[in-house]
Amino acid sequence: MTDRQGFASTSLPRHLLRGATGFGALIGSFALLPVLGIGSLLLAPIGLLALRGCPACWAIGLVQTISMGRLQRSCKDGVCELTVARPGGSHEHDESRPGSGVPVAY
Repeated sequence: MTDRQGFASTSLPRHLLRGATGFGALIGSFALLPVLGIGSLLLAPIGLLALRGCPACWAIGLVQTISMGRLQRSCKDGVCELTVARPGGSHEHDESRPGSGVPVAY
């Protein structure tokens, strides 16, 4: 498993804009059925494209985007640990420094 954030966006405003566009288009495609008829369903693929395929994936990406840079996973000898990254410095976990990372159970 890699440390790559598969569903995250580069910024929180960009991710929220994708969500507003995607959910707006999906809701609009069904809400506008009585007004526009079957043609309103053309908004559904636009919504799914903005959400990159599924609303659940967008929600996972939101959590990843928010936590990006705040949590760090490090694995050593088959044991993985999730630590809170140090503010203002490198995100590398330095075990020789006390208080360099607070272990978080997961």
